[in-house]
Amino acid sequence: MTDTDSLAILVFDGFEELDAIGPYEVFQGARAAGADWTVELLATAETDLVSAAYDLRVEPEGALSAAADLDYLVVPGGGWNDGGESAGARALARDEGVLDVIRALHEGGATLLSVCTGAMVLEAAGLLDGRPAVTHRSALEELREADAEVVDARVVDDGDVITAGGITAGIDAALWLVEREWGSDIATTVAETMEYERSTDVYRS
Repeated sequence: MTDTDSLAILVFDGFEELDAIGPYEVFQGARAAGADWTVELLATAETDLVSAAYDLRVEPEGALSAAADLDYLVVPGGGWNDGGESAGARALARDEGVLDVIRALHEGGATLLSVCTGAMVLEAAGLLDGRPAVTHRSALEELREADAEVVDARVVDDGDVITAGGITAGIDAALWLVEREWGSDIATTVAETMEYERSTDVYRS
């Protein structure tokens, strides 16, 4: 681990825009306010552009790798209820190569944060079995059937794995992570700069 922490947000075809971009703004805002970490967008493979659920196109700064020295990895959701197999979180949850990388990073000490149905990707990787977690309300029953301990909260903090409910809950989870790692003053500064009214609905195991 370097002196400066490293945080990456995973982007993939069909990811929900706000799941990723909301936390990205929080984390960059925290960096401007004093959090000593780098923040980048990483794709599942080398590519110049990734298209999100509503056709936003982003340029990732590289590809996710098990060899990456990451302290935090954010996994957004997107498109889970569309049932699509070629894009979105459901396709990602079937990509054993990506799941292996997520497992390896977690085993190497990275804290994972999922947003919305990104939790279903973590569950597919076997990382939520028997653990408290939450996801988008439309996928809660699937999460429960997959052996996670579903918690009625906007954000669930289980130490090295944090899960957030649907879409905008990712902003609250990101602000919570900032508070947990860098203090309430920085988190408050970011929320005030964004003119965002934080939720206090955080479950800590």
